[in-house]
Amino acid sequence: MPDSMEESIIVSGIELLARIGVPEAERALPQRLTVSLRMMPARGLAGIGDHLANTVDYAAACETARREAEAKPRRLIETLAEDIAAALMAGFPLRAVEVEVRKYILPGVDYAAVRIRREAGARPLRSAPHGVSSPG
Repeated sequence: MPDSMEESIIVSGIELLARIGVPEAERALPQRLTVSLRMMPARGLAGIGDHLANTVDYAAACETARREAEAKPRRLIETLAEDIAAALMAGFPLRAVEVEVRKYILPGVDYAAVRIRREAGARPLRSAPHGVSSPG
């Protein structure tokens, strides 16, 4: 996840098991994924007074990501990233969240990944169908 001067809480490399993949055979058994989170608290980090209630409980956020990954099979890591982001935005006092999901399935490749950012009050853009260019 990129560094930024924006105040954030970062959790990197959360290990998850998920039934994920386009072919049904790939979804047959859970596979290892890693997820990294960058959470921007609604209150910011100044003046939290050393009280967990005034910030984001990152252990609970990790558990939310794990529950989302295990909740149901999915074809795409993009879908899992969206589901994790939505659960975090709904369950925690966040202004924005970035979610990166890494999948370790391709031979000869370290990983394939997707990274998204979602902000409170913003709607994600709809993408064009595969092979169709969206207006730029």
